[in-house]
This record gives sequence, C-alpha cells and structure tokens, in this order.
Amino acid sequence: MIRTALTCFAAAGLLATPAAAQDKQERELVWADEFNAAELDREKWGVIGPDFWVNNEQQVYVDTPAVLSVVDGLSGADGGALMLRPVFKPGVDPNPDRKADFLSGRVESQGKFDFTYGRAEARIKMPDAVGVWPAFWLLGNDKWPGTGEVDIMEYVGEKDWIGVALHGPGYSGETPLVNKFFFPDGEDVTGWHTYAVEWKKDELLFQVDGHTLYRVTRPMVEHYGDWRFDNPKYLILNFAMGGAYPFKTNGIEQPYNGVPQETVDKVKTGEIAMLIDWVRVYAPLEE
Repeated sequence: MIRTALTCFAAAGLLATPAAAQDKQERELVWADEFNAAELDREKWGVIGPDFWVNNEQQVYVDTPAVLSVVDGLSGADGGALMLRPVFKPGVDPNPDRKADFLSGRVESQGKFDFTYGRAEARIKMPDAVGVWPAFWLLGNDKWPGTGEVDIMEYVGEKDWIGVALHGPGYSGETPLVNKFFFPDGEDVTGWHTYAVEWKKDELLFQVDGHTLYRVTRPMVEHYGDWRFDNPKYLILNFAMGGAYPFKTNGIEQPYNGVPQETVDKVKTGEIAMLIDWVRVYAPLEE
C-alpha cells in the first residue's frame, strides 16, 4: 500500500488513537469497503474527473494517486484507509473558466451500489484547516435536487463542529433542514469519528459516534416541498476546497474564495487529508 506523506501526518497530529467502538444491534451488512486492498476498489467506486464543477469550489477533481490512494500504518485505523487530499498545482486545470489551483479527489458508488433505507456510516478523520470542505453524503440518481440529497457530514474547517443537511425540491441550497454538531470538550474533527445516518421510511436520524444530533421527519420536509427520501441513493466521499459553504462561514476572499493563505501553505506541505477508515451500509432495522 502507498505510505507517502505519513511522516507529515504524524507531525501534524493526524495520527491519533481510535474512537470508542460503537455497539449496534445485530443487523445485515449489505455493502462495505474497509479499504484494506492495495488501491481503490473500482468495482465499488467510480472516480470523478475534471469536467465536474459546482459551488464555486476551488479544486479540480482528478484520478491520480497524488490526491486519492489507500494508505496503511495509520495510528487508530483498522487496517488500511482511503486518503483524499488536495495538492497545489496552479496552471494545470483544463477548464479556462475555472482556473482552479488545487487538485483533489472525489469517489462515488453511482452505477455500482445504491440503496433505499438502512444505515450508512463511515469512520473518518479530518484536518485542522480553515476553508477545506470534505464531505460524506448520499445523492439520488436523477437531476438535483429532485431525487434528494442527504449530507451525513460536511466540514468547512472550524474543527469544533460538523454540519448535516437535507436537500430536495423546495428546500435546496440554503436549506432550512440543516443542523450542526459541536464536539464535546477535548474532542474535535481531527480525531477518528463515526458519522452515520439512520434512514427510515418517514424519518432520518443523523448521528456522530452513536449520538443522534438531528432528526428530520416527513412532516418537517413536506412543510417545504415533496419528500424525496423514498428512492435509491448512492454514496459520495469528496474533498473540496473553498467555495460557497466555507466562504459563507468564514467570509475569506483572498487568496481564494473561502480559503486563507494559512491553509494554502498547509496544502503545499502535504499535511492536509481526509482519511476514511471504512464505509458500511446496513439493512433497515426490523420494527
């Protein structure tokens, strides 16, 4: 497995002890990736390329080990882990309208795996860097936002909290169905945490380390628009840089929209990464 940049991660405090294991009721595991192979499993994941661009994000997605690889030897990880990280590469973006100076990685299970109802969870460790925008989320298979979006975890670089949200027709973009989870004293996003959604027929429960931080019900959604959480959705893991949500949070305009120079400098040293120990999807609980 690729072991590059591990020295930088250790120096930056990215290698830490694991969070406590979560006790769950026995249930069927329907899909998982433990990231224990030598490289990304292309039977489970597709990789997004440079044609994709939304939200004024400051990166271009590429398929290269520099931004997307499986690493081994991380303290606290159970075997290997997927590493998504940005790199600073001005002048290589093929889109003249975007001119992104950062390269990064995004993987999706669309066309390979999707599901309706159940539990999706991932064990993730994130960097301390203002203006980064890593996320773990679900998306429907048709035009956005008509088939719904479930943001299980979004992080914009304030290390004491993560966000969760739902998007759909009538409640997309600046959605009213959004919440934040603030970590307990002594914890933050730079530790290993399990981010999950329990997706039921008429409600979704968002959880961090087994703690439910937000519940969204069908009546709450239908106050704004149609319920779009009764159709198959696929998994997404991505590492964006800057753009709409970070900028809305921090107001930073230079040197990049939502990204301060301090974070650019950290990217240049190779110490910034989103690390995913595993992703698992379980069948719905019997009720």
